[in-house]
This record gives sequence, C-alpha cells and structure tokens, in this order.
Amino acid sequence: MESPLVSVIMPAFNAENFIEAAVNSVIAQTYSNWELFIIDDASTEATLSKAEKLAKQDSRIKIIQNKENHGTGVSRNKGIKAAQGDFIAFLDADDQWKPRKLEIQLEVMQQQDTAVCFSSYQNISENGSSRNKIIEALPILSYQKLLKSNYLGNLTGIYNAKKLGKIYAPEIRKRQDWALWLEAVEKGGPAIGIQRCLAKYRIRKGSISGNKLEMLKYNFNIYHKVLGFSFPKSIGYMLVFLKEHFFIKPKQVKRI
Repeated sequence: MESPLVSVIMPAFNAENFIEAAVNSVIAQTYSNWELFIIDDASTEATLSKAEKLAKQDSRIKIIQNKENHGTGVSRNKGIKAAQGDFIAFLDADDQWKPRKLEIQLEVMQQQDTAVCFSSYQNISENGSSRNKIIEALPILSYQKLLKSNYLGNLTGIYNAKKLGKIYAPEIRKRQDWALWLEAVEKGGPAIGIQRCLAKYRIRKGSISGNKLEMLKYNFNIYHKVLGFSFPKSIGYMLVFLKEHFFIKPKQVKRI
C-alpha cells in the first residue's frame, strides 16, 4: 500500500537566517512522502531567494509568493489550498522538526485511529541554542480543554485532511493557529499528544510570547469574533484562560 502524502505548510517572512535550517529539517525526515509549500509573505530580504534555491534542489519543495504582506493566516491558507496531501502539517520558517517527527506521528495516528496529533517540543533561543525547556504535550487533548488555552504547539500539529477535509485558519494576524486546531479537534475528536519531543520552537525578539497584553487582546478576539461568543461569555472564558495560563499550563513546562 502506498504511503500517504503529507503536505507541509511553511509561511515565511524575513526569515533569511532561519529558513535553511527549517527546510533542511523537513528534508531530513525519515518519512519521505511529503510536499513542502513555502509561502513567502513579501519578505524584504533574502528569504525568497534562499527558498527558491532550496526548491531547485528538491522537487518536493514548492514556492508560493505573496506580492504584498498579508500575515501568517492568509499565507497558511494559500498553502492549505494548494496542498494535495492526505495529511496537513505545519512548520514556520524559523522552527525545526526532529528527524522522526512525521514517521512517529503517522504511526500513532494509524494505530489509534485519530484525526489530529501533536507532540512535545523544545524551546530554543533566536541563535538556536537550547533554552533548557520542553513543553510537554497532554496525552489527550479535548475540545473543551483546548478552548481554555492553546495546548497544541502548531509546529507539532498534523491533521488528517482525507477524513476531516481541509481546515483553514481565520485570516487574522495572530492566534489563527489556535482557531484552526479548535475546529480540527471539534470535527475530529480529541487530539492525541505524543510525549516525545519532536520539534524545536524558536523564541524570537518581539514574538507574541513575550507580549502578554497583546496576547490577551488576540485571545479575546478568538472567543468573541472567531467563535462568536457573546461579550460576557468571552470575558468569562478570558478569566478561565488566565487561570489556565498562569496556574495550570506551567505544569507542562519541564526543565532539561
């Protein structure tokens, strides 16, 4: 039986210092039946030229170019639209996968007949050095749990598009990945979390992770504008989110 095709979606904006490592981590996968869509979001430096050079070396790599900067949500959706795969996975141009990432996840998804899978991941600094932290995946992630806070690291997530159909992100600037996974888990049932660390997430200066007030604003927008919750209900979920974020979620962070 032929191995299923995995479509990997990689939005890229001004990632010239990181994109080669990100793409090479896909090329290094022990599971080889994949296609990679790099969506350049009108970068102003060498990201596009580096991506094009990599694409010339591997026919599985395809380039989509935005003429204007549209943000990550729009870029991801262009990749999803072009994808031909049975499964869809995501990797930003400044992050990396470990070599057995796809192999392990597809095996687990087949064995447990699940439509959504994710894993633990490691934090690295902007220069690629370890921050000595692993964010551990919950073994099972329900829709109700995911609604409280985003427990699914986008760089580790993969969903079965053959079962669920293509799931797109809302075209907003931030937190659109959370909304995508909420829809995937609502449609496909609880996600299976693999405790093994299968990816590296790069913490960059100015990232939303370091701006708590901005994060709260975008989280509220997910509840109120994307999910359509009433204003009072959205405020209630924000209070739940704050409790989860400060008191529950830190338990998933392990020092190494």
